[in-house]
Amino acid sequence: MLRLCAPDELVEGQSRGFEMAGEKLFAVRKDGRPYAYRNRCPHRGIPLEWLPDQFLDASASLIQCATHGALFLIESGECVAGPCAGQSLQELAIREDDLGIWVELNDI
Repeated sequence: MLRLCAPDELVEGQSRGFEMAGEKLFAVRKDGRPYAYRNRCPHRGIPLEWLPDQFLDASASLIQCATHGALFLIESGECVAGPCAGQSLQELAIREDDLGIWVELNDI
C-alpha cells in the first residue's frame, strides 16, 4: 500500500486529490472514515474536479462531477443522479493508522 497523507491532512467533510504512480485519485473523509476512488467519471472518463481538491457538492454530502453534475454516494461511489446513474466510481482499498492514510493501487 502507498501512503496518501497523514491522517490529519484529510479533514472531515472535505476531499483531496492525489497523483500516484501516474494515476489520478482522490480521497474523502465522511463520518470519520476515509474513502478513496480513481479520479475518473464513468460517463466520460474525465477527471471529476475543476479546481484542485474540489470533489464534493455544495452540501459536502455527495461527490460531484464538475463537468456534467453527476452525483455519487461517498460511501460506495454509486452514481445516484446524472447521465451515469447506476454506474459507479472505481473504489480503491484504503486503510488508516497513526502513521497515515494508505491506498492500494493494484486495482487500477
